[in-house]
Parts: sequence; C-alpha cells; structure tokens
Amino acid sequence: MRLHRTVQPGPSFRPAPAGMSAAPIAPDSVSRQRGVTLIECCAVIAVLAVLAGTAAPVFVDHLDHRRLEGRASELGADLQHLRSLAVSTNEGMRISFGADAHGSCYVIHRDTDGSCPCTSAGAVACDTAQGDVLKTVVLPATSGLQVAANVASIRIDPKMGTSTPGGTVRLRSASGRELRHVVNIMGRVRTCSPAPGVPGHRRC
Repeated sequence: MRLHRTVQPGPSFRPAPAGMSAAPIAPDSVSRQRGVTLIECCAVIAVLAVLAGTAAPVFVDHLDHRRLEGRASELGADLQHLRSLAVSTNEGMRISFGADAHGSCYVIHRDTDGSCPCTSAGAVACDTAQGDVLKTVVLPATSGLQVAANVASIRIDPKMGTSTPGGTVRLRSASGRELRHVVNIMGRVRTCSPAPGVPGHRRC
C-alpha cells in the first residue's frame, strides 16, 4: 500500500497556473529598505555647516559678554568692599592699577607711604611688607579683557569713606565693549557703559 502526502504551499509560494512554474513572492510584512545617496549626505553636511557658521559668532559674542560682566561685577564688588573695609578697620585702603604688554592688573592694599604696583605676571612690588596686600587680580592679554584707570591708584579715607582722587576704572573686552566704574570723591561707585553699550547697563 502506497501512502500519498499532500504538501500545502507555504506563505512564500502561490500555486501557478498549469504549464507555469511557481515563483516566490515576498511576504507583505517585509518592507523595502532605501539607502542614503551621496548627494543627500552632502546636502545634510552643507546645511549643518551653514547653521554652525551662523551660530558660532553668536556663541562667541555671548561668551565675551558673560566674561566682561563677570569681571566687572567682581571689580565693582571690590571697590565697594574697599570702602567698607577702610571704615570698619579705621585704616586707609587703596586700589592700584598696572599694565604691560602681557596684560593688566589691580591690587587692593593697605594705604602706606609706598606704592604697590602690580604686573601681568601676578607680582606685586610693594615698597613695604607684602602683608599690606589684600587682593591681586591679573587679566592676561590672552583673556580678552583689560582693566585700566585714569589714575594710578585710589585711596579711601578711613574716617569719612571718601576717595582721593575720584577716578574712572574701565574694563574692556576684545570685542570693544566696555563697562566703567566711576568712583566719585564721596567714595560711591556707579556703573555705566559707553557706546555701543552693554545691554542691561546705563550709557555713560
């Protein structure tokens, strides 16, 4: 007795008409994959390059602005603290400025008969003991910031809290933006910015 087995066509085959061979058919669930062409890659790279070129100057300008405001805020706080320190300790206090080809600096020190000029290397050459130096801030030329004043130093009187002389301390960035701290003879400090101006600050 001979057994016969009936083979059912699988999902990849469809019975063909008489006289024709059956051909495999891809299942409906299989989706076709499409590759990315070289032209498409180049287009994406070009768009990214344009976006980067547009955003880079804005980012650099933002960093420049933040650095300037940060240093200006520190300098303003130092000037305010200088006056408070002179009155609270009943000692004359002074802020002196220095600059050379490699940068600029300022030093806060007790008022003595000698001066305390500073250098961009961070050295302070006081005529008296180094213990008179309370704080030194150095801005290298590579930082993109420069501090300068129209006077060599400003002295704060311990009894009246007045300044001798009054002066203007300028903090300038590489982009040309500038913030100024104006110290009047009463020892008070106001901040302003000359044209083109720094957003958020009054014009000088």
